[in-house]
Amino acid sequence: MHQLDALKLYTTVVADTGDFQQISRFQPQDATTNPSLILKAVQMPAYQQLLQDTLAQLAGAPQDEVMDHLLVRFGCSILALIPGRVSTEVDACLSFDTAATVARAQRIIGLYQVQGIDKARVLIKIASTWEGIQAAAQLEREGIHTNLTLLFSFAQAVACGDAGVKLISPFVGRIYDWYKKTAGAQWVEAANAGANDPGVQSVRRIYNHYKKHGIATEVMGASFRNTGQIIALVGCDLLTISPDLLAQLQAGEAPVQQFLSADLARQMDVPAVHMNQAQFRFAMNEDAMAGDKLSEGIRAFCADALKLEKLLLTA
Repeated sequence: MHQLDALKLYTTVVADTGDFQQISRFQPQDATTNPSLILKAVQMPAYQQLLQDTLAQLAGAPQDEVMDHLLVRFGCSILALIPGRVSTEVDACLSFDTAATVARAQRIIGLYQVQGIDKARVLIKIASTWEGIQAAAQLEREGIHTNLTLLFSFAQAVACGDAGVKLISPFVGRIYDWYKKTAGAQWVEAANAGANDPGVQSVRRIYNHYKKHGIATEVMGASFRNTGQIIALVGCDLLTISPDLLAQLQAGEAPVQQFLSADLARQMDVPAVHMNQAQFRFAMNEDAMAGDKLSEGIRAFCADALKLEKLLLTA
């Protein structure tokens, strides 16, 4: 049994890509997209017809509307290839506007429903700012499920659990990147791998807290730099993995061991934690890594969304 099939025994595997032509070979349950992945995909020859069809259908429409239609076209194509859910992201430029995030999410769900897609098969991705988390709480009350992304801290995870969001995506690789860059020449790769990887440690802490206290929010590790990070999180609810790393797992034959389980978490001494807005903002202020990476991530996704809009104007 190769590592990918072994991983699927313990964890739901999710494909992290906008290039839906790659999905079938890995047979994931779910799939995730983001503005950067869609921007990359629409520049490939294979997706030019999809792009042109969308533009022709929406000639003269506002750019944000064209953007949402394009995202949903990709999402529908992905859903035709998988049995589960697709994650579609709200414009990251709205990350600090609760009302605008809710409105954009409602429109995206409406576009999916026009295509005959049940809203249960869609997760709306929203940045894990305080405003984004409150938007997610409102959407969940309306029966629209959410995936809180750009999540780097325990504080963000606690707030998401309190808000009753469906799923969170803690970013393993970007946490690892920050600590490695900050350590500079002092970084020792072997000493910070596996269970000692700071990104892995972050996800394990969140997972154990949720399971210990019966928090229903699903944990989906994301943003991996290598297969070692993935293997160290076997047993996590879900892991979203790029095609390159999925291929490496499919070719790998090393043993796979389960490290996370709800039963083990329930036996741990993990205190319950809750946060109001003031506590959340203070915790984020104290966590330099989380503050840096959240801001950086929003800027990058927003920049790629703007590039995509510009591409739509010139295509």
